[in-house]
Amino acid sequence: MLYFEDFPIGRRFDFPDRTMTAEEIIAFATEFDPQPMHLDEAAGRAGVLGGLAASGWHTSAVMMRMLCDSYIRMTAGEGSPGVNSMEWRRPVLAGDTLSGHCRVAEARISRSRPDIGIVRFIAEVTNQRGETVAVCDYANMIRVKATEAPADAHG
Repeated sequence: MLYFEDFPIGRRFDFPDRTMTAEEIIAFATEFDPQPMHLDEAAGRAGVLGGLAASGWHTSAVMMRMLCDSYIRMTAGEGSPGVNSMEWRRPVLAGDTLSGHCRVAEARISRSRPDIGIVRFIAEVTNQRGETVAVCDYANMIRVKATEAPADAHG
């Protein structure tokens, strides 16, 4: 289990690779973002994205899974206070293989909850050509590791 103390500034977590299929792009878009460039190869080619393109929200969801697989599921986490920014820099097309990493940008103990640390991360998702497709600046709330057991009130 990883605790707040395990997240020094600069620590990096690498993401597992994930290839985006046309089927999953269309399925996500059908449910959540039914725009032509996310549903149809010809419509995607006719527009500025250059092919069947994943929704930015789909790319964000895949990034979330990468975060979970790289560190979150092994962390004494308490959720997130939010996302500072989410940038979709390049289209993610059917057949692209995504990877990337996140790194700790800042870490501090919560003023109101000293048993919780706030860790700010920068995540970068890249495609198989090494091009950045998405960048996210976000925070996680992570429990501080207890260093000693509470004293017995009765001595």
